[in-house]
Amino acid sequence: MKVTIVDDEFKARDALEKILKEQFPEIKVLASAGTVRAGFESIQKDPPDLLLLDVELPDGTGFDLLKRIAPVQFKVVFITGHLEYAVEAIKFSALDYILKPFDSKELREAVEKARQAINHQEQHIQLETLNGNLHQKKRLRRIILPTAENLHIVDLNDIIRAEADSNYTIFRLEAGKKIMVSRTIKEFEGMLAGSGFIRVHQSFLVNIIHIDKFVKRGGGHLQMKDGSTVPVSPTFKKKVLLMIQEYLYE
Repeated sequence: MKVTIVDDEFKARDALEKILKEQFPEIKVLASAGTVRAGFESIQKDPPDLLLLDVELPDGTGFDLLKRIAPVQFKVVFITGHLEYAVEAIKFSALDYILKPFDSKELREAVEKARQAINHQEQHIQLETLNGNLHQKKRLRRIILPTAENLHIVDLNDIIRAEADSNYTIFRLEAGKKIMVSRTIKEFEGMLAGSGFIRVHQSFLVNIIHIDKFVKRGGGHLQMKDGSTVPVSPTFKKKVLLMIQEYLYE
């Protein structure tokens, strides 16, 4: 596997190279660059199998570099210690990333993922979704839900609710569609925070725009616009009512 590193911090680039040599002696580091321009020139000269790419660079961003290269024909793992919004967009797009300060375990896991055969068309879809999300000024608009067979690109407004099923999460969409993803509901709770989703129960996340009413009897539950009902845990009841009220006055 051939790897190119683009990061504006010399110490970070040096650390990445050392870890790669120690953990993966068979990997060849083609180039180590600190700017969009230098990274672009290196990739044009000798395309890698894997690009370790910083988000913030002196002459632009990692996303600017990808736009210049497009279509991207290699695996991308983002590296960042900043730009929280960008991190959320990367998560929504189902792309790999490493947060600074990183350690050898995180890098090893990212490289192991990159070792697996990837469908270039799938990565193209992921990057296009990321690009679309990055151009949304307030809330992220779309999310990729990966299953064994497909990458489902879903508009957040189409999601009615998410249900926990052990280490899986089932997304219920409009028109009765459902998608099961092998990630926990807790992961999606953090990912969807600030995008109109409320944790109302240990097993349920709901999209606030699909709530029809809060029914007080029996301890309280939500009546959704699709006719379904979702229980509200006493632990979350106060927060749910507050968020519904805030939503009405946005």
